[in-house]
Amino acid sequence: MKAIVNTKYGSPEVLQLKEVEKPVPGENEVLVKVHAASMNAADWHLMRAKPFIARFAFGLFRPKHTILGADIAGVVEAVGKDVKLFKVGDEVFGDISECGWGGFAEYTCAHEKALAKKPSNVSFEQAAAVPLAANTALQGLRTTGKIKPGQKVLINGASGGVGTYAVQIAKLLGAEVTAVCSSKNMEMVRSLGADHVIDYSREDFTKNGIKYDLILAANGYNCIRDYKHSLSAQGNYVMSGGTNKQLFQALLLGPLLSEKKGRQLTALMSKPDRDNLQYLKDQLAMGKIVPVIDRTFSLAEVPDAMRYLEEGHARGKIVINMR
Repeated sequence: MKAIVNTKYGSPEVLQLKEVEKPVPGENEVLVKVHAASMNAADWHLMRAKPFIARFAFGLFRPKHTILGADIAGVVEAVGKDVKLFKVGDEVFGDISECGWGGFAEYTCAHEKALAKKPSNVSFEQAAAVPLAANTALQGLRTTGKIKPGQKVLINGASGGVGTYAVQIAKLLGAEVTAVCSSKNMEMVRSLGADHVIDYSREDFTKNGIKYDLILAANGYNCIRDYKHSLSAQGNYVMSGGTNKQLFQALLLGPLLSEKKGRQLTALMSKPDRDNLQYLKDQLAMGKIVPVIDRTFSLAEVPDAMRYLEEGHARGKIVINMR
């Protein structure tokens, strides 16, 4: 089978289209013929080994996982002897990052609990655009952010992969949503349900005097102290994406700046969650969550897709179409 392989860390040039052995499913695994995959910031971090601390989890000198790609959608081609949730021919999607990655390939194996059945009214491309980014948004808002109906919620980086889902999910959960993005993306973000939209090139939301109950930072360059000043007395700041500087601020300064019975500042470390995937599947099937796809690339074009991701201006998700 064909796959995009990287045996060393570096720029997109390390990503090579190669012929590799087709995987065989284990006892609790399914073999999926991948129809579509999507690209996430996590793929870039693993390719570049940035921040450096990531090497301690994913390979100190060379990548432990040589085929990137967490999000997949496809058709089950074979099942392990103990698999109970799926059968050959089922259309599935999911985040396989805890199964060794491997989505940028014609076939991949995953534990059955990493997957869900794809809604029949949703394309493979749309389904592949959902798992990691939408789950990150859901965990940031509901699990870590403890969102409540009627709260004022701000999404910084609202036009990106996580941000587009965060706007929609926050509205589903009953919040009043303010979205921060560039001027060219304001109408798109409004179409996703945002109540208020701020063009970051014209207005600094940290200086407008408005206090928010929850701020989800999916991108952006604001200092953690500025976020704290924009929180209500019991508000939560959740950092789910941004620069390495922001990550370390959230990890190191967040606990110090948090208040025992007041404002909390946290870095989200998203993990696959089957219950969340089922929730997202239901919302996707009902049309209450709509994936925003910026561009589609072929498997051979994954290095180009990674270069486009590196530019940092993708609107919604970048999808890899295997067909």
